[in-house]
Amino acid sequence: MRVLAAMSGGVDSAVAAARAVEAGHDVVGVHLALSRAGGTLRAGSRGCCTIEDAMDARRAADKLGMPFYVWDFSERFRDDVIDDFVSEYRAGRTPNPCMRCNEKIKFAALLERAVELGFDAVCTGHYATLVDTPEGRELHRASDNAKDQSYVLGVLTAEQLAHTYFPLGSTPSKALVRAEAEERGLSVAQKPDSHDICFIPDGDTRGWLADKVGAERGEILDRTGAVVGTHEGAHAFTVGQRRGLQLGVPAADGKPRFVLEVRPINNTVVVGPKEALACSEIAGERFTWAGRAPDADSFACDVQIRAHADPVPAFASMSDGLLTVRPATPFDGVAPGQTAVLYDGTRVIGQFTIDRTVSAVPVEA
Repeated sequence: MRVLAAMSGGVDSAVAAARAVEAGHDVVGVHLALSRAGGTLRAGSRGCCTIEDAMDARRAADKLGMPFYVWDFSERFRDDVIDDFVSEYRAGRTPNPCMRCNEKIKFAALLERAVELGFDAVCTGHYATLVDTPEGRELHRASDNAKDQSYVLGVLTAEQLAHTYFPLGSTPSKALVRAEAEERGLSVAQKPDSHDICFIPDGDTRGWLADKVGAERGEILDRTGAVVGTHEGAHAFTVGQRRGLQLGVPAADGKPRFVLEVRPINNTVVVGPKEALACSEIAGERFTWAGRAPDADSFACDVQIRAHADPVPAFASMSDGLLTVRPATPFDGVAPGQTAVLYDGTRVIGQFTIDRTVSAVPVEA
């Protein structure tokens, strides 16, 4: 195959590219410049797509003897990931920028350009497995559950999966990938993994959002609508949060309270007991299938609501353009804007953005 290897500058994408070369494919490396801030630097494990990352990717490509390019996707990244992140917070939702980046940048913008240039597949260092069946290509979990990234790849469609290549999916552990990088003489063998949101490298999401969205004092309410405190900006809160609440009225039972809801229209935050975070139903209109669609409008599945959460047995149903999921045991602390990924065993069925949640605990409780 003609393979375009997306090289972030980390060890995973470097080893993935090396395996593609070793497999005999015609491989070209590309690093995506996602920021126009020329002085952007990496701080340990914080940040990615920096100048250092581009240089590390180039060194790896040179070591592997493959052509290498840097493509400027900063405008598309700003529009589809950063602006989306800000608008979702303005709407009182909790977005996942990694999902949007995979959906809009790596497996949309990049893949579209790759296909236009005659490449057969885009290769990345994601930990997930592709299985070809008579019914089409399927996306499955990686062999290493600790590193499995099928959740953040759940946004991929059948057409996109047909042009993807994940050489690391069957690797038993990240330690083996690092050892392989050492053996291959790749300088990124011991480079730390990146954490946090790549476009907020200092990790101060609240401060970053305050600058973008603006901070306005508002009220904190309990579930009955009574005012129990104030806040400096609703955007700074997310469902399940406990810290940072300025509550002037203690709970009747003396127990701590958690954020249950963010209402941006009237700039209020609703708090309540931990038990009220239990969620008996989630639903969303924006859903896609990773490969073939389900055979029926209602089906049993496992649902994962965070990248590292345990899957929960559930029952899903589709009606009038709405996908509704009811878990066998309530979810804990689900926020609108999060992504729910549906599984059949290790196979990813599809995903949807959560628009609505239903508490398992009545307001009277």
